Amino acid sequence: MAETTVNFLGGSPLNRLSWLRESHSFLNPIIVSPAARWVLFQAGQPLVASRSKREVGLALLTTAEVRHLLGPQPYFGQGQNEGDTVSGEVTVLQAARFKGAPVVFLGVDEPKSGTRTAPNDFSLSPEEVAANLKGTPYFSLDVSDTSQAQVDELLQECELGKSGVSLHFAEPRGATRGMSDYDAAIFAVARSMVDWNARNQFCAACGSPHYSLWAGWKLSCSSLLPWADNTGRKPCPTAKGLHNIAHPRTDAVVIMAVLNEAQDKILLGRNKKFPYKFYSSLAGFIEPGESFEDAVKRELWEEAGVHVWNVRYHSTQPWPYPANLMVGFFATGDPEEPINLSLDKELEDARWFTREEVLAVLEHKEGTNFTRRDFKTMADSIEGRANVPNKDAKDEGDPLAGDATVAASQAKEGVVQPKPTEVPADANEPPFRVPPRTAIAGVLISDWAYGRSGAQPLLKGKI
Repeated sequence: MAETTVNFLGGSPLNRLSWLRESHSFLNPIIVSPAARWVLFQAGQPLVASRSKREVGLALLTTAEVRHLLGPQPYFGQGQNEGDTVSGEVTVLQAARFKGAPVVFLGVDEPKSGTRTAPNDFSLSPEEVAANLKGTPYFSLDVSDTSQAQVDELLQECELGKSGVSLHFAEPRGATRGMSDYDAAIFAVARSMVDWNARNQFCAACGSPHYSLWAGWKLSCSSLLPWADNTGRKPCPTAKGLHNIAHPRTDAVVIMAVLNEAQDKILLGRNKKFPYKFYSSLAGFIEPGESFEDAVKRELWEEAGVHVWNVRYHSTQPWPYPANLMVGFFATGDPEEPINLSLDKELEDARWFTREEVLAVLEHKEGTNFTRRDFKTMADSIEGRANVPNKDAKDEGDPLAGDATVAASQAKEGVVQPKPTEVPADANEPPFRVPPRTAIAGVLISDWAYGRSGAQPLLKGKI
């Protein structure tokens, strides 16, 4: 069976070596390797490098450059006191990290040919794997709590900074515009993991502080530590069974291009928070006890009052804002059915567009353009409303990912539905805009418009 579409932000080049995350005997040697590279984040924003406004990529630093920010050695397998190295046999201390800025081991970009990191027989010890490592180990470092003076000094003194490259922490959605597929895939896992570690500071069961295990991939309650003083306290519920460790989460979101039976029209909508003239595919979170197909049907009914059938899978895309998996579908609906925006009260407008209308937008130089100002406006709207840095864009609707459900508490009875945004005629402007192909919403829309990926029969001359 042929592989389906690999979307932007997906297709990671890294071998994550998940079975070695628990081993400080593997991690401590490779973290100081001259080959190791670091992706830095500050308040959810990646450090990017550019020589011009159009050349943007991840700024990858060396361990030597960031070492003074990592805290004391050992970097993994830390014990109660500074300098202690714990036994890897103690489950609650495997690759533990208590001191220094938050670090996550992302994986290794292995050579495309020759010796691989992990032999097929898995016979080497963690120490032997580290000693024979081929490729580039990648780590993320969150400097949100590092003094700005130290961060500024790092950016000035690192090799990239001295070479005249512009280094800055950038709004993440805007930063990905200029990233290669390679950089974007590494950014996606790094951004989600940095956000997850930053958000989950305390145990949900007892309120004790969390600490990092498995090189940033697990969190555990500090009441479980061998040296914890739990006098007078009930045992934390996470101490029992298989629930003693918090794992990273990924929240599935269905996103769908709804077509009519003739497949010459598509349903698109615009959230109240979308930038001017911007329309996208509708989307929404999976709910408990629900299949993807069920969610597609429910979301379209709730948001637009449209019944759909013939739901069929297209592809997925990781969406690290903070940790969504966008699951793309096509579905069939009836344009004669009235559109009803009064249930969720989330959309400003939803309407059916013809293929000719969408093709005119896709072929316009500004038709899929999402400016830095648009990114900033969206980020300010999302984060300012909630007063929470790096709030998940899907809570308010992310125009690139697609629309999504607003929290039920925000829906108010009796709210008058806003009128659709007026789109003035302008020969130099497209009549509306849609997402680019770096977002799965844009892939679904353009694949339909140009007849790709089985959306409908191919159009002559449009591939």
